[in-house]
Amino acid sequence: MANWPAYLELHRAGELDRRAEEAAALLGPRCVVCPRLCRVDRRADQRGLCRVGRRAIVASHFPHHGEEDCLRGRHGSGTIFFTGCNLRCVFCQNFDISWDVRGVPVTPERLAEMMLELQAAGCHNINFVTPEHVVPEILEALPIAVDGGLRLPIVYNTSSFEGPESLRLMDRVVDIYMPDFKLWSRERARRYLRRADYPEVARHAIVEMHRQVGDLVLDGAGLARRGVLLRHLVMPGMEDETAAILQFVAKELGAGTYLNLMPQYRPAGLVGVRRDGDRYEEIDRPPHREEFARALELAGELGLRRLDRRGAESGLLGLPA
Repeated sequence: MANWPAYLELHRAGELDRRAEEAAALLGPRCVVCPRLCRVDRRADQRGLCRVGRRAIVASHFPHHGEEDCLRGRHGSGTIFFTGCNLRCVFCQNFDISWDVRGVPVTPERLAEMMLELQAAGCHNINFVTPEHVVPEILEALPIAVDGGLRLPIVYNTSSFEGPESLRLMDRVVDIYMPDFKLWSRERARRYLRRADYPEVARHAIVEMHRQVGDLVLDGAGLARRGVLLRHLVMPGMEDETAAILQFVAKELGAGTYLNLMPQYRPAGLVGVRRDGDRYEEIDRPPHREEFARALELAGELGLRRLDRRGAESGLLGLPA
């Protein structure tokens, strides 16, 4: 217990500071923080596709009561929503902060203060949302937060489009990985995420996350302490994508994987508008109830029984027939 969360031991050994320096080197002179490899000099505040330079940009931070039960508990998950993103999902639910960069640049000291404010509010964890492109900034802030008394587990809430060097640096820093495995096929990833190599990158990243922290472990109060909590958003008309992803999870991660099949897809972002000349009409609807029910059924057939039941049951009720 004394060495949990694991980042406390890393900090005592001086390892967090060393990793922060190593991560900062990924920012420039040619940024290689994520698989985009934009090769701009973010150390000089140049900006690539994520549109974030030397400082992380935060859109909001607050106790989030809409996350999974094992994260939100009674007092909420301490979410820090980062602005910018290394994907361009045409259906993005957070289009205003991921595509249209809105938020406030923060120093490492201010980011550390946000973590401590959330801890003081009683949150059960610190939940970094869309952190893929700001790993160096997180690692610069974390030692300051630990010196200030941070003791909460770290949740890494990601699209899974991760750079291998960034993930390596987060080993024993992150307690709970929460990857979203979006799509399986290159064709649909190219069309809907604007990145054909997403599926391959995501597969490697999720296997590495599982290697680092294993299956999700809950404490006596039902709160997540360590492990992988995998999310998959069920898309309309894409049963084959869901089937392939669930088969991968069952084979590569195993039946102990905690899985949240999410029913809350709704048209957003570019879907239904002509901002880029394509209305994406084939996904301009929520999934049907039978589509989501089939996803749940398939998970059971594959032996994936650690499902987020509350979300699944409420989702079924809220979907059109």
